[in-house]
Amino acid sequence: MKKVLLIASTVALLSGFTASVSAGGAELYQSKTCWSCHGKDAKTPIIPIYPKLAGQNKDYALNQMKDIKSGARNNGQTAAMMGVMGLVNDAEMAEIADWLSSLK
Repeated sequence: MKKVLLIASTVALLSGFTASVSAGGAELYQSKTCWSCHGKDAKTPIIPIYPKLAGQNKDYALNQMKDIKSGARNNGQTAAMMGVMGLVNDAEMAEIADWLSSLK
């Protein structure tokens, strides 16, 4: 009985993980609140000093997110991003970066 519960729990956990990883970049950009500062279209940030993210190079965007999350980048407006980056895992960052790079 315990093995069955453990297997069922593991399957449920992995199913949830797969669902969050397979969510598209656009959906993650919305659900992780990126849009609230960078604009729903990733082109119209709420204030001019926030970057426009649409069309950014995928690797550059991903590395910026990782550096902000780890604290390796700690300049400019990174303090505003630190809390948000705690909501995003590496796979989700990659999805968001891929989606952003596909925009014009």
